[in-house]
Amino acid sequence: MLLYTLRRIVIMIPILIMISIVVFALALAMPGDALSGQIDPSNTKPEYIEEMREQLGLNDPVHVQYGRWAAGILQWDFGRSFVHRMDVTEAIGQRLPNTILLSVLSLLLTYVLAFFMGRYAGRHPYTIGDYGIQGLNYLMLAIPSFVAAIFAIFFFSFQLGWFPATGSIGSGVTPGTMEYYLSKLKHAALPAIVLGMLTTASYTQFLRNDIIENAQKDYVRTARAKGTPENKIYNKHILRNSIIPIVTLFGFDIGSIIGGAVIIETVFTYPGIGELLITSIGRRDSAVVIAITLMLSVATLVGNLIADLLYGVIDPRIRVE
Repeated sequence: MLLYTLRRIVIMIPILIMISIVVFALALAMPGDALSGQIDPSNTKPEYIEEMREQLGLNDPVHVQYGRWAAGILQWDFGRSFVHRMDVTEAIGQRLPNTILLSVLSLLLTYVLAFFMGRYAGRHPYTIGDYGIQGLNYLMLAIPSFVAAIFAIFFFSFQLGWFPATGSIGSGVTPGTMEYYLSKLKHAALPAIVLGMLTTASYTQFLRNDIIENAQKDYVRTARAKGTPENKIYNKHILRNSIIPIVTLFGFDIGSIIGGAVIIETVFTYPGIGELLITSIGRRDSAVVIAITLMLSVATLVGNLIADLLYGVIDPRIRVE
């Protein structure tokens, strides 16, 4: 298992290099550049602009610019955000805890609900409960995320007053106190519920369909013929095999949840990585866009590795030696 993990990590290196080249090329293709946000409006003479471009290295060949940027990445220097007037790592570091909290809450909600709803629907197919769960799933799949977010704000925030509508922390809260952490949790709860519920629908359907399919397999009939209790058949044989496709999706969730939170964070004005990415794209802050894109790529690759390692925990037949 250790050798397999090390081999996978080594394989990630050329993949990340290729991703970095594509991302850097796309960033250069964006309208504007790092000078667009740093130029002094009171001094826009062509000589001044040319001098600034020379100082920033924007006149260098593309491969030279990429080499300089890649060398900075190896030293954990992602450049400087001209919009936020700070290092990119600092700008992302201020938003990353909010997105991590939102992602963790969303993933917990997604997998807990999908497990229990999918397990019930798969074990009791074509019943009223199964049809009710399927109807709810199709409703969640049909609703666009921004519509669900706006409805949740209107109903749960404005009408019921259960959750804050925007932001990530209440006003006048002292950092480090219990009130501070409860306020962070309360502000992240509603966006996490919306994001988690939309993802739960597809996972529930996957688990339900796999349970129904696996229940018809020969090994299940053999277990029943031997007199194995029905609960043991479902929990030990059917359920473990049915969870494998869900574990596969977990690898993509780590990166896709952050990417999927872009719309949710924007609607809720939640200061996370997704909202920062949208702002950076709109204001041509290429250094931040590149850093966040690479972070999402790394998260997806690491998530896939974790998913592959979890296969062996769930199903001993596919353990890697």
